[in-house]
Amino acid sequence: MKSVLAFGDSLTWGYDPVNLGRHAYEDRWTSVLQKSLGHGVRVIAEGLNGRTTAYDDHLADCERNGAKLLPSLLETHKPVDLVVIMLGTNDMKRGIAGSANLAASGMKRLVDLVRHHVWGFDYDAPDILLVSPPKTCETANAHFAAMFRGSLDESAMLATLYRDLADETGCGFFDAGSVAVTTPLDGIHLDAENTRAIGRGIEPVVRVMLGL
Repeated sequence: MKSVLAFGDSLTWGYDPVNLGRHAYEDRWTSVLQKSLGHGVRVIAEGLNGRTTAYDDHLADCERNGAKLLPSLLETHKPVDLVVIMLGTNDMKRGIAGSANLAASGMKRLVDLVRHHVWGFDYDAPDILLVSPPKTCETANAHFAAMFRGSLDESAMLATLYRDLADETGCGFFDAGSVAVTTPLDGIHLDAENTRAIGRGIEPVVRVMLGL
C-alpha cells in the first residue's frame, strides 16, 4: 500500500467559512483524493489551522511552526511514499512573515527537512509535491482583512515562486488556484465545492508521482 502525507493548514484541516466549523469529512480535499485513489493508497491528512511553513506565531494556542512539527510527523507516519505540502497562506500575516518570498523560503526549509530526515529501516525518502494555495481575495470581514492586510498581491505570487522552487529542488508542483478560489466571506478559506475541487484536481498529479 502506498502512503501519502498531506501536510497543510486550515485548507487541509477543512475549515468551513460558511458554517464556521469544519467541512464534512467527505468534502475535505484529502478525503476526495483518498476516495479517488482507492484502497491501494492511504492518504494521511495532517492539517492544522494557522500552520505556517517555518515561522513562529507567538499568539497561537499551540505550535504552528511547520518546520518544528514536520520531523515528528515524518517519523510518526513512516514509511511515506509522497509528502504533499500546501502551506503559505498563514505566512502572509503581517505578524508572521508577510511576504511570498519568505513563504517560499519556508517551503524550501520543509523540502530540506523531508530530504534529510533519517528514515531508517532502509526506507527511501518520499517524493515531494509542493502545492500553492489559492490566492486570497477581498473581504468585508474586518477581522480577516486586518489579519491578512497586504496579502492580496503577495499571495498571488506564491504559485510562480513555488513552481520555481519545485523545479530547483526536483519536486512536483500543483497550483491549487487553478481549480479553486477563496470565498469573500473571509478572503482566505474555501467553501465545500472549492475544497472538493482541489482533491479532484490534484489526483492525476499524485497518481503520476506514485506510479499508479
